[in-house]
Amino acid sequence: MSITATSDWYQANYQYLMASVDRVCQALEQYIARKQNQPISPVPDLESALQAAAANLSAPSALDQLGITFNLSSFERDILLLCVGMELDPNFEFLIANAQTNSKRAYPTFGLALSVLPNPHSLVLAPQTPLQHWQLIEIGEGQALTQCPLRIDKRILSYLLGNPCVDEKLAGIIEPMPVEAYSSTTLQPSHQRLVDELTTLWSAVDTSTPPIVQLCGDEVAAKHTIAATACLHLGCNLSVMDASGISSPNELNHLLQRWEREALLSNSALLLDCDEVNSMDAVRENAISQLIKGINSRLIISSRSRQHPGQRPLITLDVPKLTHREQLEVWQQSLGRAAVELNGQVEALVSQFNLSTPAIQAACAGAMSHLILQNSQTLSPDFAAPEESDKENLSEEAQTPPLGKALWDICRVMARPRLDDLAQRINSTATWDDLVLPEQQRQILRDITAHVRQRAKVYEGWGFAGKGGRGLGISALFAGSSGTGKTMAAEVMANELKLDLYRIDLSAVVSKYIGETEKNLRRIFDAAEAGGAILLFDEADALFGKRTEVKDSHDRHANVEVSYLLQRMEAYQGLAILTTNLKDSLDKAFLRRIRFVIKFPFPDAKQRAEIWQRIFPSQTPTEDLEVSLLGKLSVAGGNIRNIALNAAFVAADAGEPVMMKHILAAAKSEYVKLEQALTDTEVKGWV
Repeated sequence: MSITATSDWYQANYQYLMASVDRVCQALEQYIARKQNQPISPVPDLESALQAAAANLSAPSALDQLGITFNLSSFERDILLLCVGMELDPNFEFLIANAQTNSKRAYPTFGLALSVLPNPHSLVLAPQTPLQHWQLIEIGEGQALTQCPLRIDKRILSYLLGNPCVDEKLAGIIEPMPVEAYSSTTLQPSHQRLVDELTTLWSAVDTSTPPIVQLCGDEVAAKHTIAATACLHLGCNLSVMDASGISSPNELNHLLQRWEREALLSNSALLLDCDEVNSMDAVRENAISQLIKGINSRLIISSRSRQHPGQRPLITLDVPKLTHREQLEVWQQSLGRAAVELNGQVEALVSQFNLSTPAIQAACAGAMSHLILQNSQTLSPDFAAPEESDKENLSEEAQTPPLGKALWDICRVMARPRLDDLAQRINSTATWDDLVLPEQQRQILRDITAHVRQRAKVYEGWGFAGKGGRGLGISALFAGSSGTGKTMAAEVMANELKLDLYRIDLSAVVSKYIGETEKNLRRIFDAAEAGGAILLFDEADALFGKRTEVKDSHDRHANVEVSYLLQRMEAYQGLAILTTNLKDSLDKAFLRRIRFVIKFPFPDAKQRAEIWQRIFPSQTPTEDLEVSLLGKLSVAGGNIRNIALNAAFVAADAGEPVMMKHILAAAKSEYVKLEQALTDTEVKGWV
């Protein structure tokens, strides 16, 4: 049991413990006197000392609590005190050596206890008795069990003294959750309901066999806070164990026994963190199942997907992400008065970034600190704030601190870590001026951008989200041959919207093993949800070819994969783009579920000339380039970029500006790569 102690309790508890040790000391002295045929000294009134110490206790003593918790007999309790005396009383070593008439045996033994202490019983030698089962004492090596040295366990001694302590054999494996990690967090209604449900569940059942609860969802911090808050309401502590640290099932029995003892000593529940466990690790999954099966204390499992341990039933509580309204409230609380000055930007943040309460609070704190540091570095000593009359002449942007931009940038960075491990992030610098497309395609791209930008207004403000979450995802299909600008179009939109762009190679995601493709896709979408990043799925043909009639399990599985991706795209709060070189190979039923479809045409001569006009950076030295002639090269924009870059290297190596001859040399190399012949018509008049 846990002990709430004050400084007065510590002193009284120590006095009570030492008075109890004095009783064992008295038994030793009397035994020695009888053994040496000496007169027994007058017995001091130890009962009065014990009663006086007990009267000063503001809460039960640690010794009494330990006896009740582990159901110790009076004899077992005295054996424990015999070992305590060895640690705290300098005279004990001499007394014990005299009692055993051997100066080399100055340590307690079961044999000595059976001879000296009152109410002895030989059952204490059995391994299932509390002293041995709960490892309250350590038994050293010896020829006979009754003659083995006995020593009190360090954790038990610290408990008896009322000192806070962590079992050293659990350190690094199971750690107490600090109260400050969750005490300052205010739970939103959707998560508070789960706290109430968990509290009611554990309060309504026999605590000797508490049901195991698993909290499922992607909000790891929220799950930890829910578990800790529920324990706080129940008056118990919470410790955390990282399931990825379980190395083998063989270690579990000893670990579980130590934890069960610690749970009783500190009145604690265990949070088993399975959020980062690799489901493909069969050994660790087996160890987790054994732990769930064997544990008897309160257990909460935190996992992204549901655990299925088999024989042990689990009560599952799904932890949802905060609703739009709840996130908005957390943002406004964290920003305080600054939220009003952001002129609606808070709604844009909520619409784009699906963050937990701690993440929102961290983003606000980080943005505020960034602005304070930035202002301190940029303001000169002569800086003076503008007069009120001058403020009218300042633009709205100049009058408003750039808090909104700082918040947006921090949220983007906070949402990256999980997705960075799964996909390639593309640094988007392209602008609308860099994109050469017919007006029809450009307009569709602008429409897509508007859908993403105005999502919060239409879905939340105008009520479309209330009609259901299905179909609210913004999806697009970019079809066209290689190099026609599909990836650049995605970069332009990402740059315009100030969002991260991630490229996912679908050919690498698709697996021949049943269920693995869905797992790969789920990890990508789950990781992307926090920041609403733009997802660019390359090689859509790898997964979305025409679905045939189901003839075997492989056909059925392929249809399941397609259906799963369509489902996630329809629910994804960001923009998902699919690219394909073969639009005609896609199933029409699939195309109906894509909101936007854009055909990227092969550029004509005029468009190719326009691409050449924009392809070289302003810093690149050029001389006598004829873009109208360059436009005759019958290649797509991606190939034009390759030719321009290679020509720049050739010119740089020759110490010359880029000229037509350098582009000609680069074009010949590019055509060799494409396995095409460079015709005289294409290069006529170049050199």
